Amino acid sequence: MTGLSQDEFDRIFIECYARLKNFIYYKTGDMQVSEDIVQDTFMKVWERRETVRFTTVKPLLYKIANNIFLNRVDHEKVILKFANDYSNSEYSTAPDYDMEMREFDERLQKSISALDEKCRIVFLMNRIDDLTYREIAVNLGLSQKAVEKRMGKALAFLKERLDVKI
Repeated sequence: MTGLSQDEFDRIFIECYARLKNFIYYKTGDMQVSEDIVQDTFMKVWERRETVRFTTVKPLLYKIANNIFLNRVDHEKVILKFANDYSNSEYSTAPDYDMEMREFDERLQKSISALDEKCRIVFLMNRIDDLTYREIAVNLGLSQKAVEKRMGKALAFLKERLDVKI
């Protein structure tokens, strides 16, 4: 069995870094922490490169990153936070619209945070990273059917909480 070559490692790093960072960000709500965890993850893979196969490295990356995350938070409940993209300007052209959008955004963020972690991760990987169910399944080491079920649960939960089509 041959391990990862430098070229294969570089290719995986370029291909997976951003998505893996987003995956951890969805769990932590902290971009700096997610970058640290992803760097630690790639360091562990590099240290084990002689025993890692190129064909199975993607699920391994997600598994290692998740384990590092779990060790780091030490059973602390995860709260997802998103930056508020709306301006708080007094000079808004439509204050009612801006207020409604801020209120909806707040409800949406709270609802996403309230999702079961497994459903939230699948939902955000699909909606933010534009990954297909198949790609999510490969990255998380799940069946595509499991991803579809989690996404269905997430959409039903959000639809109920927000009373809108997601």
